[in-house]
Amino acid sequence: MDTVIEPRLVALDEQLGATSSEVIRALAGLVVDAGRADDAEALFADAWAREEKDSTGVPGGIAIPHAKSDAVSVPTLAAARLPVGVDFGSFDGPADLIFLIAVPKEATQDHLAVLSTLARSLIREDFVAGLRAAPDAEAFVALVNEALAPVAEPAPAAAAVPAAAAGAAATAAGAADAAAATGAAKPVLVAVTACPTGIAHTYMAADALSAAAEKAGVELHVETQGSSGAKPLAPEVIASASAAIFAVDVDVRDKARFAGKPVVQVPVKRGIDDPAGLIREALAAADNPNAARVAGDAAAAGAATSAKEEHFGQKIKRVLLTGVSYMIPFVAGGGLLIALGFLLGGYDITANATEIVLGNTIFNLPPGGLAEYFGAVFFSIGAISMGFLVPALAGYIAYAIADRPGIAPGFVVGSVSVLMGAGFLGGLVGGLLAGYVALWLTRLSVPRWLAGLMPVVIIPLLGSIAASGLMLVVFGGPIAALTNALNAWLSGLTGASAIVLGLILGAMMGFDLGGPVNKVAYAFAVAGLSTGSPDNQAPWMIMAAVMAAGMVPPLAMALATVLDRRLFTPVERENGKAAWLLGAAFISEGAIPFAAADLLRVIPATVIGGAIAGAICMGMGVTSQAPHGGIFVFFAIGNLLWFVLAIAAGSVAAALVVIALKRWAHRRPVEASVGVAEPQVATA
Repeated sequence: MDTVIEPRLVALDEQLGATSSEVIRALAGLVVDAGRADDAEALFADAWAREEKDSTGVPGGIAIPHAKSDAVSVPTLAAARLPVGVDFGSFDGPADLIFLIAVPKEATQDHLAVLSTLARSLIREDFVAGLRAAPDAEAFVALVNEALAPVAEPAPAAAAVPAAAAGAAATAAGAADAAAATGAAKPVLVAVTACPTGIAHTYMAADALSAAAEKAGVELHVETQGSSGAKPLAPEVIASASAAIFAVDVDVRDKARFAGKPVVQVPVKRGIDDPAGLIREALAAADNPNAARVAGDAAAAGAATSAKEEHFGQKIKRVLLTGVSYMIPFVAGGGLLIALGFLLGGYDITANATEIVLGNTIFNLPPGGLAEYFGAVFFSIGAISMGFLVPALAGYIAYAIADRPGIAPGFVVGSVSVLMGAGFLGGLVGGLLAGYVALWLTRLSVPRWLAGLMPVVIIPLLGSIAASGLMLVVFGGPIAALTNALNAWLSGLTGASAIVLGLILGAMMGFDLGGPVNKVAYAFAVAGLSTGSPDNQAPWMIMAAVMAAGMVPPLAMALATVLDRRLFTPVERENGKAAWLLGAAFISEGAIPFAAADLLRVIPATVIGGAIAGAICMGMGVTSQAPHGGIFVFFAIGNLLWFVLAIAAGSVAAALVVIALKRWAHRRPVEASVGVAEPQVATA
């Protein structure tokens, strides 16, 4: 094994490709050129098949693709140090140190030994720093051989590879191979990740949990319930799991599939911040007979909680965010369609859109021609879509409480709220009413002959009567009065009061980068969007302020990496390149890698930048009829120039603040503090 790597198998500071497949193919070519394999394409195919099964990127800008292949004649390690990192699927960014492990198919022991030893070495900061600083291939190879020295000793038997070595191999994305070699059965876990918008946190949490599971030698299957839909876990996979992790800010869809499983339920951000801790908690829950379990029926499953009883406030927040998450698609589609309607047909289209659509066709155009006709079509579809906002909100709040039985009463009470003018606030209250009434009804003990009718007839009927009756008779009037007063206050916002509101909302958007505070500000803006009109543009102004402020954090971090590259690591500089696009698209989560690495300097900067952008937007009357999309929905932005200037001002301010804090705000050294304290003690 002392010849597993040699200088001709190392490519230093040479860009082998722009994608992981290109880099793996180039490294396979090095193995063939060194006479250690006879078919580069076959080796690449085997390595790529492993890569497609599960990405091999690990934290720290490192990737370890590997393969057992008939094309390989001797165990080989090829390596590359790339000038520009390439994405290998790690949650913390691109990889610039790549190791391809290529072994013959029968050399399982060698494969496992090299993989586990190299993985353990890559945890050492001094070893990784040495590889990144190696002046030439010879020095690089010497460092690797030194790290692999223990592997040079022949293993006495196959059983000599301990479980710990298999776990280290998992760090290098080889846990499946390790388990096969040791014969040990790996624990199996399932996980669901979901956030209110389903744009970034959902997938980042899934990646983080997968990486942590590989480190722990655990087989983890993750279902992401995001904006592009969800591919449900196979029933046999769920059946084989010993526990479930729900890293969610909204309710898990079809939770009854996991009935009986020990469950750990946490906010989605915990899945990003502490994935290893969640894996440990899930394994502990699997061995704990008293651990909380997902209830065994559809209604109760929606109310399953963690072992530590969920606080009432936490549950309310979760169910409200569930309703908001299902409401957003109606608002997004409807808002953009209304904006297109105004763009084509003008603001007067609100008065006669229905008459134009019903009284004309594409072959019998109105006086305004094709633009007026399609403006009316887009506006009408958008208005209908926005009309579902409150019913969808109430319906899915009720769903989050009582599962499927709550949907019908929730939609009905939401529609009643619209009828009474109670709006968004009425939808919130009505959804809670419908959900808890439906949940109570599902828990009634009824004869078996009646049980089949409960979810399809009895609960929708009685739930709708109770929740909607309470809304009509008791709650609707006061909530409608409060809604009208709130709308009047927002419509009257001018000058200093508008700027202060923009400051507050902008600061909230920059505070936790997609977390609960950010989501509260966003939900407030989205909720009022449907009440906006040419005569009442305050809700559109609030939406513009929130969107502009949410674009600032990633754009500011990207700008900071350009203004002073020395303050940022190579991985952060690569993340900065992606942050330009994420910021432009209004994905605040693009700044999370920077905040995770330097929270106390990044968050104050993003709060300041977001507040500036929000204040400028509100002060200059910028409007947005679209709830998402950033600069790509420019046609839905009023006063576009000031929108861009507000974002630019906030981004520049945040970038300068974070640079200043990184340069001059440092912790006081511990040694200095101790040195001062000692003479004081002696004097005493």
